[in-house]
Amino acid sequence: LVIPKTHGEKLHDVPDAELGELLPAAKKLAIAVGAAEYNILQNNGRGAHQLVDHVHVHMIPKPNAKEGLGIEWPAQATEMDGLKVLFEELKAKI
Repeated sequence: LVIPKTHGEKLHDVPDAELGELLPAAKKLAIAVGAAEYNILQNNGRGAHQLVDHVHVHMIPKPNAKEGLGIEWPAQATEMDGLKVLFEELKAKI
């Protein structure tokens, strides 16, 4: 786990400056443990499987197909015109 010093329950509760330190720290951890393949995971809220009410990033080594994080969800057909509309809506909000 990589944990910021400032308490924040969810990602949007932690200052950007500290968030900018999380991925470099996770990278250093992956290198230190010698993980050639790994997942970086960060959950926000119970519905997203967050069990600890403090932002943290998981660096999960994936040594082989059976160990480590398994990720599966059903693929969905994508309608490009709808994606373009969504992109423009989100771009206007950011």
